[in-house]
Amino acid sequence: MILLVAGIVNRILGFLPRIALPRLIGAEGVGLYQLGYPFLILILTIITGGVPLAVAKLVAEADAAGDEARIRRILRLSMALTTSLGALFTALCLLFAPLIMRYLLTDSRVYLTFVCMTPIIVLVGISSVMRGYFQGRQNMIPTAASQIAETIARIVAMLLFAQMLLPFGIEYAAAGAMIGVTVGELIGLLVTLVFYFRSRSRYAAVRPKPEPDGGSDGSRGNRQLMRHLLRIAVPVTASRLVGSTSYLLESIFIAQSLALAGIPTAIATAQYGALQGMIIPILLLPSALTFSLSTSLVPTLSQAAAAGDMRTIHKRLHQSLRLALITGAPFAVIMFVLAEPLCYYLYHNTDIAVMLKMMAPVALFIYFQAPLQAALQALDRPGTALVNSFIGSAIKLTLIVVLASRPSYGILGAVLAININIVAVTLLHWASITRQLKFGMPSGEFVKVGAAMLAMGFAAFVVETSGWPGNGGWRFVAASLAGTAVYLACVAWMKLIDKYDLRRIPFPWTFKR
Repeated sequence: MILLVAGIVNRILGFLPRIALPRLIGAEGVGLYQLGYPFLILILTIITGGVPLAVAKLVAEADAAGDEARIRRILRLSMALTTSLGALFTALCLLFAPLIMRYLLTDSRVYLTFVCMTPIIVLVGISSVMRGYFQGRQNMIPTAASQIAETIARIVAMLLFAQMLLPFGIEYAAAGAMIGVTVGELIGLLVTLVFYFRSRSRYAAVRPKPEPDGGSDGSRGNRQLMRHLLRIAVPVTASRLVGSTSYLLESIFIAQSLALAGIPTAIATAQYGALQGMIIPILLLPSALTFSLSTSLVPTLSQAAAAGDMRTIHKRLHQSLRLALITGAPFAVIMFVLAEPLCYYLYHNTDIAVMLKMMAPVALFIYFQAPLQAALQALDRPGTALVNSFIGSAIKLTLIVVLASRPSYGILGAVLAININIVAVTLLHWASITRQLKFGMPSGEFVKVGAAMLAMGFAAFVVETSGWPGNGGWRFVAASLAGTAVYLACVAWMKLIDKYDLRRIPFPWTFKR
């Protein structure tokens, strides 16, 4: 619940610069800001992909044994690993930045943003180790507090530096936004370190330091611990590299394909910025719930699988998927029916509404995909999830080249390719789960949710197009509220959610003290 609340707050706060930044530097500036991001994500995956999980696991084991000396050694070795790799990749990024601009990206103006993002590599590396440390201690408050502090600092710094550097040119404004991200990461790390130094003396006081033995100290013990750390981290990192590499290749392929379609560089950059910096964040905004569902699903299914309790596995998986379906559906309807006013009031740009309308129907597949992937990981099938993601990525990248390079499709070809990837991966995950667990959901639930979505969409459309006098913003709000009210009424009438579901919601006043 702590991480869920922090996640929701961060999603809401994090969406503020998504609204303000395009208004300040335009879609073209957002494109310059976004084009360098896939490289950053790939590098951070290499450095930190499995480190938090490995540190959390090893710290939890040492904490259970009361071995504070081992915990300090885990922290020291993992910090040395990520810091060294971070410094190495920072140097490589600075060294090869001109070549990356020349041969991989089509807009050389990304150079400043690319250079300004390099300090983030070391900062995130250190933060990932500290996050794993506190998770191993089963203390989620430092992670939640640092995330909120980082988000608030990032919002203020992004907009401030972008505004300050805008007079020098749009590329400087985009670089200023990236400097703001660096400032946010630094503040988040400082908050985490404050929690660490405040708690270190307490742990040292209550836990006696065990007597060292021959294998727990010295270089040999450190080598064994490092091998153990890498044995946990490397497979997780390899799995996540598929997604990060796909994201990087997607940005490169889109830029190159739009160039082949004859679209000028500035326009292509603006279109990519609109897709990745404006449309995708709207789609992912409701995923805070599905992310928390996925996180909580892993230990629940792992315990049930270890006990051979198939009934609990089916029950929990069905509950998670049904909740993801029911809660995600109204957002998909609003994004489809009210795409134009939504884009206007968020970004003052209705030209990008066609992309949102195209992607809205597959939003449900995004929300449905997260619990399925978590289930595969919990049931010791990470390789299956990896293969499914790899197949989807191959389809997506192929279609981007085929479709986006055609002048008749352009950026909409890339949107179509991403849609097909989302649907394909979700269906592959579903097929894997149903085949392994003999699992299925009643078709009537899909029919009921579909009927509720149609009723909601009709109500929202009628109110939005009624032409009643007054401000268009109020009409948009009224259409959203009317559609939501109709959807909730349908959900209650068709008993998709009943009083027993409501009783299970952990309201704050129901927590045991």
